[in-house]
Amino acid sequence: MLEIPESKTISRQACTSLMGKTISEVFTATHKHKFAFFNGDPAGYEKLLKGRKVKSTKGHGMFVDIYFDEDICMTISEGTNIRYYTSTEPPPEKYQLLIIFDDGSFTAFTVAMYGGIWAFKGVFDNPYYQGSLNSISPLEEEFDKPYFDNIFNNATKNLSMKALLATKQRIPGLGNGVLHDILFNAHLHPKRKKSAVNDSQKAELFNSLKVTLKTMTDSGGRNTERDLYGNFGGYETILSKNTLKNPCPNCGDTIVKEAYLGGAVYYCPGCQPL
Repeated sequence: MLEIPESKTISRQACTSLMGKTISEVFTATHKHKFAFFNGDPAGYEKLLKGRKVKSTKGHGMFVDIYFDEDICMTISEGTNIRYYTSTEPPPEKYQLLIIFDDGSFTAFTVAMYGGIWAFKGVFDNPYYQGSLNSISPLEEEFDKPYFDNIFNNATKNLSMKALLATKQRIPGLGNGVLHDILFNAHLHPKRKKSAVNDSQKAELFNSLKVTLKTMTDSGGRNTERDLYGNFGGYETILSKNTLKNPCPNCGDTIVKEAYLGGAVYYCPGCQPL
């Protein structure tokens, strides 16, 4: 799933591989997906996108933007996979959108459970998108301790750490995926209530949030997620489906998984007591 490390990584890769290329053809879905969301009828994407040249890219929150000339933009959201292929590679059998460039290379967009593939001219009036686009990322210097304290202090005292950090997009792009290692490095249980976190622990959480997300991003994303070229990221997750039931690297206790707040949480019972 697209979260901060992946949106930044894919944006950076797209800038390298797509910059200056012009769209020559657009193909709609080979397989319809009822939870693939478009801006209007995707059949109109060819008219909007054909002949447009890639000018820049931007990764923010759980979105990746590709900007073209004539004030045209395409953005993908969490749940949408984008893959870049050279002209010598065959296209995938299934996709929700495929774009071919003037040099024969192409990108394929696929949706797993749900995801957006939005093409538009001018402003995209979507509250989640606008909230992400206009937010301050934890990767930026402006996301400092007072900024984090404001987010933390404005949350109700009964919120758990997972609810505070990974719901309501208080920090766009910080989701259930990157959450686990942030909390592990801060020695906080995902179910720990805000009211049970003291000032020292809050400071440690802020530091973990900043450092963990930067490390994930600098490593090209997590090893549970794929990049623009279909490769897994270089960051070795501490807590994820890849490490479930492994011994904790700190204390040796067994890493566990539980269902919580509509998803799974991973934690070490020894290092993250409730």
